[in-house]
Parts: sequence; structure tokens; C-alpha cells
Amino acid sequence: MQEFAFIFGGAFGFIAVVLGAFASHLLKKRWPKDLIDSFEIGVKYQMYHALYLVLLGQILPMDSTTAKLSVVFSIIGTLLFSGSIYGICMLKNQKKPIKLLGPITPLGGLCLLLSWLFFITTVLYSYEY
Repeated sequence: MQEFAFIFGGAFGFIAVVLGAFASHLLKKRWPKDLIDSFEIGVKYQMYHALYLVLLGQILPMDSTTAKLSVVFSIIGTLLFSGSIYGICMLKNQKKPIKLLGPITPLGGLCLLLSWLFFITTVLYSYEY
């Protein structure tokens, strides 16, 4: 599971840098400011959770179920949260309906929250104080 945390953390970080550069250099010329702002929220949360995954892989004992769930929910949450924001922005720019993607964003956010709760649980029960 540690390898998954590192691989997805690295991949999410790489993609966040690429998408951030794409937004600041190409999309700013073509999209309205409100869509750029939303897109950048997706990039920020993706980068935050890329770093979080690397941290998880580095500090948590991956022999516990809660640590593994923290990694899994972070990966799923990042894909759903940031991915749906990117999709919504693209669809809005093309003036297409976003009904299918709208509910995915909060579901991704819920997964991210669960990941953080599993992280807290792992820390509370894995380390002696």
C-alpha cells in the first residue's frame, strides 16, 4: 500500500503541475475568470492530496486497515473531486449540461474527509504518547 501512496502521490503531483501550467498559460486566454478559478481549485486540492499521499506513505504503518483506507479514500477522493471539477469546467465552457458530474464533486469531498478521519484514527491507535 505504501507503493500506491507514493505512485499516486507522484502522479497526482505531476498532473497538478501540468494542469496548473495549462490553466495559467492557455486557458486564461480562452476561459472566463470564474471557470479558471474553479479549475484552479481542482488543481490545488489535487496537489494538496498528492503531498498528503506521499506523507501517508512515509509516516503511517501500512499494516493497519485504517492506514490502508486512508490511502484508498485519498486516491478515490482526489480522482472524484478534482476530476469532476475539471469535467464541470470543460462542460460549462462548452455550454453543455453538467447534471451527471455535479453530484460527483461532493462525493469526492466526502472520500477526502474519510481519508483524513482514517489518518487521524491510525495516528491515535498506532503511536504511543
